[in-house]
Amino acid sequence: MKLYYFPPSPNTRKAHAVALHLQLPIELQFVNIQQGEQHQPEYRQLNPTGRTPVLEDGDFVVWESTAIMQYLASQVPNTLWPEDAKSRAEIVRWQSWQLAHWLQGCGTLQYENFVKPLTNIGEPDPQEVERATQIFHKEAAVLNEHLAERDFLVNNTLTLADFSVASDLTYAVPGRFPLENYPHIQAWYARIEQLPAWQKTAPQG
Repeated sequence: MKLYYFPPSPNTRKAHAVALHLQLPIELQFVNIQQGEQHQPEYRQLNPTGRTPVLEDGDFVVWESTAIMQYLASQVPNTLWPEDAKSRAEIVRWQSWQLAHWLQGCGTLQYENFVKPLTNIGEPDPQEVERATQIFHKEAAVLNEHLAERDFLVNNTLTLADFSVASDLTYAVPGRFPLENYPHIQAWYARIEQLPAWQKTAPQG
């Protein structure tokens, strides 16, 4: 299997971390987003959206990180993606929540407070920061309460749900995420950060 990836991307990170955690044999193909390689015709044939990551397994190609994670975790028996329908439904619920709600606050704060200054494309938009902060607090309250008596999101064991939700905290510090009043999220993310696969996929620089 070959993973087309851009290491700084949280979406790339969660897929790559799953492959590492499961010790799957995988070839990495760097896609230089900063130089526009995602717009090359060869890459657009793999993913017409021009985004990373993309997984190629023989003649099968799948894009979108959540789908890639589920496909990777289906290759070998494991507890990240257990066989029973109820557990999978809970995992997909949290993955869906991450995409539809959690990402909206985290992604905007990351862009406004970190990406903009890093790439010299302007100052943070105060209105966007305020809007994203309100979303963040609304969703963080739900996540924090859920984690109050749990070590992990589903079945109290590490699953794909944790990799999905944790990915959006990759740039929590430079993105100035207001995590101060959410001790259970902080404790949970500290556990994620101890995983060798998470450490190996941490953005460099």
